[in-house]
Amino acid sequence: MSLKMYFGYRQTLDWCGRVGALARRHPAVTSGAVELFVLPSFPALAPVLAELDGSGVGVGAQNLSWADAGPFTGEVGGAMLAEMGCRYVEVGHAERRRLFGETDEIVAAKVRAAVDAGLCPVVCVGETERISPQQAIAFCLEQLDRAFGGPGRPGGAIVAYEPQWAIGAEQAASADHIRTVCAALEGATGTRVIYGGSAGPGLLAQLGTAVSGLFLGRFAHNPAALESVLDEAVERRTSGG
Repeated sequence: MSLKMYFGYRQTLDWCGRVGALARRHPAVTSGAVELFVLPSFPALAPVLAELDGSGVGVGAQNLSWADAGPFTGEVGGAMLAEMGCRYVEVGHAERRRLFGETDEIVAAKVRAAVDAGLCPVVCVGETERISPQQAIAFCLEQLDRAFGGPGRPGGAIVAYEPQWAIGAEQAASADHIRTVCAALEGATGTRVIYGGSAGPGLLAQLGTAVSGLFLGRFAHNPAALESVLDEAVERRTSGG
């Protein structure tokens, strides 16, 4: 779950307190069936790590520098994130590309920095406009090749498939589109693929085993909605999905 820049400091801590309480009692998390993580804003990382300690919820950052240390004002290196206790870091989100000018070369450098620091990179890919599933697959595989500097995939990485036209939309992409693209990406790369882009309650139940999970955004701002998604995860596991 990425909080982007929607929450203030106190709101972030209050929300994480509720999510931590949910995780400590929900069988999807306590059984280890679900890998749950949250990516808050940088200023909240330290208290969120403390709040969620022992809850089963992992913590990560929404961005990192391609450099570990040096004269890079305003940047945060992967080594510091790992030292704090972060386990994940988001890399290559469409908003970083569109609004902050991140190129394929920058994304690839950040993926390398994350891996070198021992962090799990959550690498975002997705087509800009509505196209066929096969076209989307080809587009995303090219993005991944550039992000990973070739066909190799670092162990433990997560791919977040987020078609850019679905980010912030009222609805996610169709279940058939998501299943087709995610299954192909996972099969081609051997990497876990989760779906983002207006993902919310009710979607996981439609996707079956073609998708490893969901990358939730604003639809998880209400912890009750998150609980619904966790319930779906338990049901999928119980039914053999």
